[in-house]
Amino acid sequence: MQIDSVEEPLIAIRVSQYPTDNKREFLLLGRSNVGKSSFINTLIERKNFARTSSKPGKTQTLNFYLVNKEFYLVDVPGYGYASVAKETQKKFGIMIENYLQTRENLKCVFLLIDYRHKPTEDDILMYNFLKYYNLNIKIVATKYDKVPKNSRIKQDKLIKETLKLSENDTFIPFSTITKKGRNEVLEIIADNLK
Repeated sequence: MQIDSVEEPLIAIRVSQYPTDNKREFLLLGRSNVGKSSFINTLIERKNFARTSSKPGKTQTLNFYLVNKEFYLVDVPGYGYASVAKETQKKFGIMIENYLQTRENLKCVFLLIDYRHKPTEDDILMYNFLKYYNLNIKIVATKYDKVPKNSRIKQDKLIKETLKLSENDTFIPFSTITKKGRNEVLEIIADNLK
């Protein structure tokens, strides 16, 4: 898949603000600082289109990026960041749940986890939550290049066992440096646009 165009995101807080053009949507979920903005920038091959920040908890709205005038990448607030007030975290949770329950054009959820670490309690909860809604989930392990080659088999096993992934679950090691996983993600998107 060739990325020809990306538009500045349409920003929403509530259902009434979501796009109404009925294009297919791909949700990006992950804890704060997992690298969602870098993931978007790598997919669309633009350097700083999605703003990256060294300060977690930056995204506080649902951001709908229209790609190729054909589909949306939907970026939502990261979860599990302690310095975001409990009340705000609760609002994020409701915002994301509303989205998941109401979006018929949601085709796939990319759940981003940090490859360097064992999935957190929040990662496990989010994965089970998505499973509960019977959504099409793909696990994307970001920062893959940061783990030495000789530790990767062990790391794969740790992540898959912690999340209790089955043989049928899709697990994509992803690197913004080497672009590993990019084509795989774009293929999944292309398949869901057919």
